Amino acid sequence: MTVAHRPSRGLVALTLPLVLFLAVPVVGLVARAVLGGGLLAALASPVVLDALRLSVVTTAISLGLTLAFGTPLAYLLARRRFRGSSLVETVVDLPIVLPPSVAGLALLFVFGRQGLIGGSLEAFGIAIPFTTFAVVLAQTFVAAPFYVRSARAGIAGVDRDIEDAARVDGASERAVFRHVTADLAGPALAAGAVMSWSRALGEFGATIMFAGNIEGRTQTLPLVVYSEFGGGDLDASVAAAAILVLAAFGVLVSVRVLRWGRALDVRGG
Repeated sequence: MTVAHRPSRGLVALTLPLVLFLAVPVVGLVARAVLGGGLLAALASPVVLDALRLSVVTTAISLGLTLAFGTPLAYLLARRRFRGSSLVETVVDLPIVLPPSVAGLALLFVFGRQGLIGGSLEAFGIAIPFTTFAVVLAQTFVAAPFYVRSARAGIAGVDRDIEDAARVDGASERAVFRHVTADLAGPALAAGAVMSWSRALGEFGATIMFAGNIEGRTQTLPLVVYSEFGGGDLDASVAAAAILVLAAFGVLVSVRVLRWGRALDVRGG
């Protein structure tokens, strides 16, 4: 049982500046959007609504792709050690530390007209850059590692003896994963999924490099913030940014309220 101790005044004094530095700008941004009426006006703006709709659709698709391909990868990394496994883990983690603009440029050199794959796709009349699908690919590239990392840790934490007991009882590998592994690792899988979705929702750099900023087609909410600010409409930019802040805040609160936060906690139990 963990006993809570009141922090000393000296410790509070040392930590308070950073907390305020992180909190005040965000709170001020949301306050301006709400109290100034910009948030309600933004929710009635066709540009913002189109961007919000596009963001919801593309992040849902990118999350589906992440779950479909990230779960087997997380299981492989958690349960199997093979030659080159460390390299695979490094490649999976790389987008987390890679500048998003670099990620977008890398995607462009693969799927662009003169890219490794893009040239062959062009021969079949398939163009990916500066399309809605390019938005999905950019979001998946930068967000999937967050899910894989969390899922990998959750699956690795499942006791193998429990899985072996299910196999002895006649359960197939699919049934073992579905009813034992995934169930016990559920909090980590769920936490990784919502964090991945949140990262995809806020994606900017890779999207603008690979998909562009085309209204109604590739302009997601973060790009609206950029466009409105560049166009001189500060209130619209602040309102769109506030929507993103509230969405991210809601994700983090849900992770903790639903007790998924432990799956992402680096501290010991």
